[in-house]
Amino acid sequence: MIKSQLRKYYLSKRKAISAEEIVIKSQQITDLFFQNFDLLKVENIHIFLPIIKHNEINTWLIIRRLQQKFPKIVILIPKIIPENFEIENFLFDEKKLIVNPWGILEPSGENQDKIEPEKIDLVIIPLLIFDKNGNRVGYGKGFYDRFLQQCNPKTLKIGVCLEEPIEMIEDVNEFDIKMDFCITPIKIYKF
Repeated sequence: MIKSQLRKYYLSKRKAISAEEIVIKSQQITDLFFQNFDLLKVENIHIFLPIIKHNEINTWLIIRRLQQKFPKIVILIPKIIPENFEIENFLFDEKKLIVNPWGILEPSGENQDKIEPEKIDLVIIPLLIFDKNGNRVGYGKGFYDRFLQQCNPKTLKIGVCLEEPIEMIEDVNEFDIKMDFCITPIKIYKF
């Protein structure tokens, strides 16, 4: 299938997932992340805040555990710049979160430190579905592909997905950035 068909199908499928199922699957993904990745060398980690109405994985579980067990890691969260389809990274500060026009929590950006993408060691990437080659389908605006191109080539790119992979995304192009790993509730895929 091509991305637009996959996006439509998996958005619809995700809407049917119960809140209880999201909680369980988010916990499983969080546990696999902390059990399988060495975070002692990570200084800066980029993580998205979940869009609850889209039944996204609850990344607050990862954020809270990072704060408790790895207080030296700097947590960065994205701010979407819709005019140019870019992502800016700001230090996570719960007191400075606002709701953007799409109903998504993001940093206000006011009096906050912006961090350049090349300083990020690890990125946790949102997605709808992925294939066995490490390609992913997101929401279709290309924010993360543009952002990941700006990151250091050594930056670890880890997707999180509620679904297991499909065989192949048919319309991958040269602008699509592959993931290094993808975590599902059942296992971790390495590419």
